[in-house]
Amino acid sequence: MSGAILRGIVSYPITPFTAQGRVDEALLQDIVERMIDGGIHAIAPLGSTGVLPYLSDDEREAIAELVVKQVNGRIPTLVGVSSLTTERTVHHARHAERVGASAVMILPMSYWKLTPEEISSHFDKVARAISIPIAVYNNPATAGLDVAPETISRLLEIPNVTMVKESTGDVNRMHRLVQLCGRDVAFYNGSNPLALAAFVAGAKGWCTAAPHLIPKLNVELFEAVERGDLAGARNSFYRQLPLLQFIVRHGLPRAITAGLELMGVPVGPLRAPLLPLAREFVDELRQILVDLEVPVR
Repeated sequence: MSGAILRGIVSYPITPFTAQGRVDEALLQDIVERMIDGGIHAIAPLGSTGVLPYLSDDEREAIAELVVKQVNGRIPTLVGVSSLTTERTVHHARHAERVGASAVMILPMSYWKLTPEEISSHFDKVARAISIPIAVYNNPATAGLDVAPETISRLLEIPNVTMVKESTGDVNRMHRLVQLCGRDVAFYNGSNPLALAAFVAGAKGWCTAAPHLIPKLNVELFEAVERGDLAGARNSFYRQLPLLQFIVRHGLPRAITAGLELMGVPVGPLRAPLLPLAREFVDELRQILVDLEVPVR
């Protein structure tokens, strides 16, 4: 990784479980390899797709270490270390650095709504505890907290807070970050249906779970943007848009689990209280994958 910048398709692996409810480490290794074989540019364990909030500290640490070891420096690793308290976030960030992660990502999680000062203090304390880059993750739908672009711009003044994953689904947030921080600000799209618009706005990359199912199409979109081939990028994006919309509409773990099972890669039960995708939606997903020429059962 050059400096603080990730670039391209950043893929978020699901956390597979055995029938007994334990993390299936061998299958997780296989999933990582499938993504790398698909040509993705970075991998980010312990994100929303990986059901981070449903994992114990021991599980989180084992997953971080396993993925970093499996990747073995072939592409950057961005490890999710979010926790409700600053103390636990520091703990997981230190562990990620210790096992060799390229960078960490922090979603400021909130029970009580945090003030901008509390958010800044949270990131500053984590940044002082580690030396690797930090990505700010803004996703009000999961965190219950919306970090304004003005607050994010202040966070980026902390020396090793260098990246932003913006997942509000509002491309104007990305434009505002550019206005506040300049055209070189390292922001990444976290809203699947906004992938094309975000790249046009200047996103350095796209953080997505879609490479579980269509890695080559995801990479194709990025490469078309890099070439300046807007017509090719549009064609690629609109081809995959129905799947991107489906994933968002039904929740990442449910949709990705169902998609992998349709492809003959069962990843075990979801962790309660999450339930499998309803049968009628599985049939809809099967048709979407067939239309994309993805082999399904």
